[in-house]
Amino acid sequence: MLIRAATAADRAAIAEIIVPIIRAGESYALDRAMTAEQALAYWFAPGNSVFVAEVEGRVLGSYYCRANHAGGGGHVANCGYATQAQATGRGIARAMALHSFDHARAAGFRAMQFNFVVASNVRAVRLWLSVGFEQVGRLPGAFEHPSLGEVDALVLYRSL
Repeated sequence: MLIRAATAADRAAIAEIIVPIIRAGESYALDRAMTAEQALAYWFAPGNSVFVAEVEGRVLGSYYCRANHAGGGGHVANCGYATQAQATGRGIARAMALHSFDHARAAGFRAMQFNFVVASNVRAVRLWLSVGFEQVGRLPGAFEHPSLGEVDALVLYRSL
């Protein structure tokens, strides 16, 4: 697996990964009707460093890394991750997580915080806890899941 900085040539592959996830509405608090262009604008927003995970030349995952907040919170990173649906369970998300820690450290961040991890996204929660995140908050019923109704969102934090 190769994890590298995303280029303009990766945009279509990234859209193929993130748009279905956004439309499913089960893990990102984003407008489910978001167009591919809007989704890519979100993923590649100014200040985001974007990476892709390639296996045998095929992009199977992507993540972005940015400052969680400006000013006094600028030393804490925030990331978003997405894996091609058919590639789940192959260690891609874990590899991207570990890569993001190295990238964030090299960029001068001293910690990483996830502000809104949907509690029903059990695979993601299990992964984040296994790589050193601690649950530091719970937002009861903060996420409107399309089939489960209101579910909690978690705030996760780890030092780098």
